[in-house]
Amino acid sequence: MIINTGQRTDIPAFYPRWLANRLQEDLVCVRNPYNHRQVSRYRLSPDVVDVISFCTKNPKPMEPYMDLLRPYGQYWQVTLTPYGTDIEPYVPSVDEVITSIKNLSRRLGKQAVVWRYDPIFLTDTYTEVYHRKMFAYMADQLAGYVDRVIISFIDLYVKVRRNFPQVKAVPLDVELRLGKALIKIAQDCGMVLTPCGEGQLLASYGADCSGCLTIETYERALGKKLIVPAFKPSRPICACYLSCDIGAYDTCRHFCRYCYANTSRQAVLANRMKHDDQSPFLVGGYEPNDIIHDVHQVSWIDINQSLF
Repeated sequence: MIINTGQRTDIPAFYPRWLANRLQEDLVCVRNPYNHRQVSRYRLSPDVVDVISFCTKNPKPMEPYMDLLRPYGQYWQVTLTPYGTDIEPYVPSVDEVITSIKNLSRRLGKQAVVWRYDPIFLTDTYTEVYHRKMFAYMADQLAGYVDRVIISFIDLYVKVRRNFPQVKAVPLDVELRLGKALIKIAQDCGMVLTPCGEGQLLASYGADCSGCLTIETYERALGKKLIVPAFKPSRPICACYLSCDIGAYDTCRHFCRYCYANTSRQAVLANRMKHDDQSPFLVGGYEPNDIIHDVHQVSWIDINQSLF
């Protein structure tokens, strides 16, 4: 099966020791974000976990624990964006993140490491020209280390509007013009550009619009075919296969202005006080009225097929 870690928080950046403990103890518990009493309990043995999927803005804190991840297939999406501390106050510098991506690529191979340039929005500071310039710099630095880059234009979720009221949607004509330019830059650096959640908007310009967390991407990272259960995407235009996520909302301390996973800074700081590296839960622990479901888990690897 596939374990996801990055749709609700940034575990490598802020909770690497906790994840290391979970891997060593072969157990993690996840509260349903919409029903507090419901708890899913997963084993983390490599016998049943085929791939661990990460989505992070800062892989570096996880580096001391990479040997614990060796028995697992890994798929890393590392977000590298051109914004300053006015937008991403606690994200490392561009060059620091580039170094971390290169380190991951050297260790795992570029088939397992993807650059994510997301979200794209425009202001008086972050203009089309600025995006083209910074994207070109990043692509040049990462050439040979990654062969795929994912982009997405900002989605104005309720939490995004609350946390970043000044932001506006990117007009369609700008999406097309800027998307076309980024596709060309990516191609010149040996990369395929994949839009996330944009439908077929950029397909005619040379983008791969098949999806960013598809079974094919996991198989490519793993080097093996997977036989997976049916899954219904969260959005009609989304092809991502998100089987489970062991993170929790209101726990990411990057405090990006465009964040969709945090309700407020106060909620994140309150949850920080409830975090314990020794707990099977990212926030808190077992409670008297918990309804615990031990999830049935099996390997999805097709032992009869290989990609090599």
